[in-house]
Amino acid sequence: MPDTVIELDKLTKAYGETIAVNELSMQIEQGEIFGFLGPNGAGKTTTILMLMGLTEPSSGIAKVAGYQLPRQGIKIRRLAGYLPENVGFYDDMTAYQNLLYTARLNSIPRGESENKVTDVLAAVGLKDVSDKKVGKFSKGMKQRLGIADVLIKEPSVAFLDEPTAGVDPEGVKLILGLIRNLSEEKKTTVMLSSHLLYQVQRICHRVGIIAKGRLVAYGSIERLGKEALKGGDLTIEVQLAEKSESRALLEDLRSLPSVKDVHRSGSALSVRCGEDVRPLIAKKIVEQGAQLLEMKLRDSSLEEIYTRYFRET
Repeated sequence: MPDTVIELDKLTKAYGETIAVNELSMQIEQGEIFGFLGPNGAGKTTTILMLMGLTEPSSGIAKVAGYQLPRQGIKIRRLAGYLPENVGFYDDMTAYQNLLYTARLNSIPRGESENKVTDVLAAVGLKDVSDKKVGKFSKGMKQRLGIADVLIKEPSVAFLDEPTAGVDPEGVKLILGLIRNLSEEKKTTVMLSSHLLYQVQRICHRVGIIAKGRLVAYGSIERLGKEALKGGDLTIEVQLAEKSESRALLEDLRSLPSVKDVHRSGSALSVRCGEDVRPLIAKKIVEQGAQLLEMKLRDSSLEEIYTRYFRET
C-alpha cells in the first residue's frame, strides 16, 4: 500500500452542461481519516462514486492504492469498502444472512466467514438482533449494519457516505469509535463524507470542503482555522484568579488597540480583537494587580471554518 492512498488530479465529472465535480485535486495518506464536507449537491457523492469506479470521470486523473480509474476499477473495488448514504440490504433476509452473503461475494471461506459475521455484528451492537429480518430494522440499525458490511471485508480503503445518518447518540459514539479503530489499528484509509461537523472534528485528521464541485478548503482543521481568521477577528480567552477582575481592568482592556469587545463570565474574560494583543492584555492585568492564570487564542471550530469559507464562496 503506497503512502499516498488516494490521489486526485483535476478530477472532473460533467453531466451535459452541468459540472458536478470541477478539477478536484487532493491527496489522502495511508491510515488517515479524511473528512469530505459540503452541502447537498456539492459533489461529494459523485466524487466517491468515481473513486469506487462506479461512474467514469469526464477528465482528470484518480488513483486509489496505486490503481488508476476507471481502467482498474475492479481491483479497487476488491480492496475498498463502501457505505452509501442510503444503505441497501435484502429486507427479507436477516442481518446475519445479509453479511454472510457479502462474505461469500468477497470469496471469504464459509468457516471463516461465519465467525467473522458474528464478530462484526457484535462490534456494531447488533448481535442480539442478528436473526431479525432487516426489513424491520430502523434507519439507525441499517446504518450500523452498513458499517458491519464494510468491516467484514477488512478493506484497505473505506469510503463512508454519511455513516451516522439517523443513528442515535449511543450508536454515533460506537460508530465513530469503530472508524477511529480502523485508522489506528488496521491502518485503513477512511474518506468520510458528512455534514455533521462536530463529529468530523472529533475524529478526522484533515478535511476538504467542496462547494459547487470545487475544492474551496483543504488541510488540517488547525491550519484552516488560521487561514479562515486572516483578516477576521480573534478571540482571546483569559482566566483570572478569583476576585481579580475589576471594572478598571475591563475599561483598560477595552481601550487597547484593535480590541472590539470584552465579555466577562465570573473570573473568565473573552476578548474579541482584530489582532493578537496578548502581551498588551498581560501587561494591563499586571498593572491592575490582578492575577493571570491562563491566556490563549480560542481554536476555531470546524463549524466556524465551514461558515467562513462558504460565506466567501
